[in-house]
Amino acid sequence: MKIKLYLSVFVLLIFNFTEAQKTKESSIAALDSKSEKYSTIAQEIWNYAEMGYQETKSSLLLQKTLEDEGFKIKTGVAKIPTAFIAEYGSGYPVIAILGEFDALPGLSQKAIPEKKSAGKVAGHACGHHLFGTASSAAAIAVKDWMNANKQSGTIRFYGCPAEEGGGAKVYMSREGLFDDVDVALHWHPSSQNAASAAAALANISAKFRFHGVSAHAAGAPEMGRSSLDAVEAMNVMVNMMREHIPQEARIHYVITDGGKAPNVVPDFAEVYYYARHNRRDVVRGIFERIVKAGEGAALGTETKMEYEIVNGVHELLPNLILQKLVHSNLSEIGELNYSEEERAFGNKIALSLGQEKLDESRALEVQPYKEKARAYGSTDVGDVSFVVPTVGFGTATWVPGTPAHSWQAVAAGGTSIGNKGMMIAAKTLTATAIDLFTNQDLIKKATAEFEERRGKGFVYKPLLGDRSPALDYRK
Repeated sequence: MKIKLYLSVFVLLIFNFTEAQKTKESSIAALDSKSEKYSTIAQEIWNYAEMGYQETKSSLLLQKTLEDEGFKIKTGVAKIPTAFIAEYGSGYPVIAILGEFDALPGLSQKAIPEKKSAGKVAGHACGHHLFGTASSAAAIAVKDWMNANKQSGTIRFYGCPAEEGGGAKVYMSREGLFDDVDVALHWHPSSQNAASAAAALANISAKFRFHGVSAHAAGAPEMGRSSLDAVEAMNVMVNMMREHIPQEARIHYVITDGGKAPNVVPDFAEVYYYARHNRRDVVRGIFERIVKAGEGAALGTETKMEYEIVNGVHELLPNLILQKLVHSNLSEIGELNYSEEERAFGNKIALSLGQEKLDESRALEVQPYKEKARAYGSTDVGDVSFVVPTVGFGTATWVPGTPAHSWQAVAAGGTSIGNKGMMIAAKTLTATAIDLFTNQDLIKKATAEFEERRGKGFVYKPLLGDRSPALDYRK
């Protein structure tokens, strides 16, 4: 009798597991029937090409897409007009999916394999039009799965503006908007399919403004005090400082205002700086030295200096429990096949990148799993990763070998190549969220790892301090 009972329970467990797997697979497959819809949304946002904190149309489009599917929308969160949260369901667990939608200035490009401006002020050179759309698609697919299976819990989409230097997620983290989230999922457009443990550099950026005295540069130069001289003196000192900082550190700058006419001593000049390192405490120290260089430049040129911290982001905190799960899902899903037309486009892009021909294998295959990664860029996802267990991955939305922030990235993102990679991302996010809902022990293990890596007694403190959102940083 006991043997029969045990067998019945075993069969029931197997049946339930099979049904859960089938439901997960059907949810993923259902996204194929909606690929045209989501491709249209992504391309609308690609055409809008709105810069950080100016993404009004892009944000509203994603809000409407989610609201039409039954999500409750909270707009203007963290005092940011284009930031929003879309929520469905209630209770534990709370799974968040992050979405971005800002473009980059000066990277206007047509969706063709040669450099040609589309006549706009910005372009989606980091693929955030795909990012926000895929994340929305996944949130909707998970919602449908929850309804079909009467699954308790909450699925949330976070509409995150201004990732490119504006740091919206920092303000959202500071406001406690992620405090009740159990796991946060994100992804990013890329030139390959990969889900290894990622890294990102901590970053502090600031605008240094110098105020001098204007005068005729030839007739009365002794009466002037050049703010441009101060900017150049600061830059020289910072460039000499590069020899005396950790070799992993990065410092970048651009003179955003150097005066208006050569024959007028400029009474105002501005330089925009970034400091990066893979540890936020090191970044703080480097930034303090940059400030001292600015103060010294002002003293030496008899000008006045003030600075505004524009952004500050943490490095990424890895979570290997979640990373292995995502890599497994991407490995099952992540295969992108090029059509002949896409292959011809890819070959031309490859030539523009100095390659002999398209390396299609990097789009077809998922890169081997690695637990260590070098960091080059920065992202405000880093702050989220210190508030809640967070995991991400990348899919091949660009021609293999394409660098981010390039015209080639903008071009591919406006084609079916970008759309195909986007749908792989949507499927991977969906599969991972379903796994977390159905196996909540994964959440507990991920949380334990998160707390260990963060350290006992950790208190989150944003690197940008208590400043208000820099809503005008792109103006």
